[in-house]
Amino acid sequence: MRTSFDQFLKIFPEAALPVVIGEDAEHEFSISNPPIPALMIEDHILPLEEDADELTEFIACFRIGGLKDFQATVYWKAGVMNYQYVLCTWGKGGKLIDRHVIGGTFSDGNAITRSFARIDEDHTIYIVSGQADKSGRRYEAARSTTVELELLPDGKIVELV
Repeated sequence: MRTSFDQFLKIFPEAALPVVIGEDAEHEFSISNPPIPALMIEDHILPLEEDADELTEFIACFRIGGLKDFQATVYWKAGVMNYQYVLCTWGKGGKLIDRHVIGGTFSDGNAITRSFARIDEDHTIYIVSGQADKSGRRYEAARSTTVELELLPDGKIVELV
């Protein structure tokens, strides 16, 4: 690695919880946060992203503050018709503990799926997803889903049932 994990963490401003990640939030993050340097993307993000190519973009969103034994960051990943907010938890020295997509927009050519997330003070993560037809105009409420995750004290991200 050419860049330190501490340098990488400084790119992510600490956010006060609760945080809501809604539509077009990446625009606000891109305005208020500095770009992630290419070497940091190469050293810390690309090893986690198998499908990233030279057109994939990344934006630092925020870091969850007040955690004792690990760090948690959220970044936005933009691919072709696949935009994701990714929550990563990191142990000492930047060793990945867990990774989970918590929001974004995806199209399979027939439908557009949008997911929004809220991270609460107790580290519960609520994700709501909905689908519309490929034009994006006809929302299909019957296809809406909700998922509840929890960020555990050891940095694992688990789905609550």
